[in-house]
Amino acid sequence: MSELPLRAWQPRALPERRPLEGRYCRLEPFEAERHGEDLFAASTAPGMEQRVRYLTDAPKDRHQFVAWMARERKRDDAMFFAVVDTATGRCEGRQAFMRMVPEHGSIEIGAILWGSAIARTRVTTEAFYLFAHHVFDTLGFRRLEWKCDSRNEASRRAADRFGFQFEGIFRQHMVVHGENRDSTWYSLIDGDWKSLRGAYERWLAPTNFDAHGKQLQTLKQMRSAHAR
Repeated sequence: MSELPLRAWQPRALPERRPLEGRYCRLEPFEAERHGEDLFAASTAPGMEQRVRYLTDAPKDRHQFVAWMARERKRDDAMFFAVVDTATGRCEGRQAFMRMVPEHGSIEIGAILWGSAIARTRVTTEAFYLFAHHVFDTLGFRRLEWKCDSRNEASRRAADRFGFQFEGIFRQHMVVHGENRDSTWYSLIDGDWKSLRGAYERWLAPTNFDAHGKQLQTLKQMRSAHAR
């Protein structure tokens, strides 16, 4: 539970459309002209079919992709960021702030699409860390949400790895691509983040990786060590 007395709570500012800098990636406000070609290539690369299967807005061709970019940029209920791999300078994914409720200090990380080039690497872990750090440490929010199609086992594993707490399943929550979607909900609250932040920072340190970028200790091991 947060240590902040509720009587002292004040609504927080919304995130701004500005870059968030990391060591392995940079999160840039999404711009079609700047990031569109790379993101389209990443989302349609061989082997990505399973990754985009559960997205509610997965473009199937370039025409749909162009329409999606124009539509998403105008939304006022979501703030999209390009995930740029600093090693290559290419946009290899996207993620967004969604369900932003500053009066209650709640926000969601959603619309996640991490391409094969960065999936299961320190790039995506840092991309998540940059969002969480900004939400809790910079803006002072109380709650970060994660939800996914209940059939999306990869997303559920990621939520668990990142330290989210399972909250439940919303049955028949949505109809996506003509199919029923049950949604699984997770959350991190500010008190959780205080105990997780140090483990993330130790895991992301260059000393935790060999010359080929392979981790020496897992994030789970870091979290367990930090808890002791």
